Amino acid sequence: MVQIGYLGPRGTFTKLAVDTAFNGENKQSFDTIPECIDAVSDRSIDIGVVPLENAIEGTVQLTVDYLVHQVRLPIVAEIVVPIQQHLLVGPDFSGDLSSIGDVYSHSHAIAQCHQFLHNEMSDANLHFTSSTGKAAEMISESGGDVAAIGNKLAASEYGLTIHRDNIHDYSNNHTRFVVLASDKEQVNIKHEVQTEKTSLLITLPSDYAGALYQVLAAFAWRKMNLSKIESRPMKTGLGNYFFIVDVNEPYDDVLFPGVIAELEALGCKVTILGTYPVYLMNI
Repeated sequence: MVQIGYLGPRGTFTKLAVDTAFNGENKQSFDTIPECIDAVSDRSIDIGVVPLENAIEGTVQLTVDYLVHQVRLPIVAEIVVPIQQHLLVGPDFSGDLSSIGDVYSHSHAIAQCHQFLHNEMSDANLHFTSSTGKAAEMISESGGDVAAIGNKLAASEYGLTIHRDNIHDYSNNHTRFVVLASDKEQVNIKHEVQTEKTSLLITLPSDYAGALYQVLAAFAWRKMNLSKIESRPMKTGLGNYFFIVDVNEPYDDVLFPGVIAELEALGCKVTILGTYPVYLMNI
């Protein structure tokens, strides 16, 4: 049976994405994103699912940097999940918002609920955890006048009560999760494909005027639509960056080889991180 790893524990949005996209497979949680990616790399699991980007808070930098600098695994699919954050409390909690002294969650989840926390819980102490699921697990064990920010799955998994629902600042919030696998044939997602993407890693030869313009021009004159371009540090010194570029079309035998040849002629190094289907989940 195919074994799928995900950023855990139970009740995370990653687990929600995995449960929605996959059925029947053996699922294993990992405490951190690197642990999940390493498990795919050493073949102790077949598929890994980790968060890549949130529409409000941006890129999950740990995922990108680990895939670029530590373990190169192909992206074989993308799962997009709507994010709904709720304020969760233990079953024995009987107070109101003002009596909650501490709120626990992942840093991204807390940031996504900034206005609610600022306007209605400004006196509460905020604590960052490794995941929303971990926060729910913690308050289920501690009890008292504490709360977690998480999803309905976390509430169900840990026997918590939704004290206030939909506390996120923006209703159109989504998170992209990437599916990593050495063998893409093992990935079987029975949902309609929304679109297809190809992700490239581009390293410029040196810092010179017009370098980024020349890179973008290679895509522009071929009318290739880019959905994202982001720079990240090379970790080799200040001012040294690589670029992640998402192209809204699958890899082909004409346009992409042409782009790569043009960029390599400029002295760039180009690596294909993956060409993959994108699935939008309705949860």
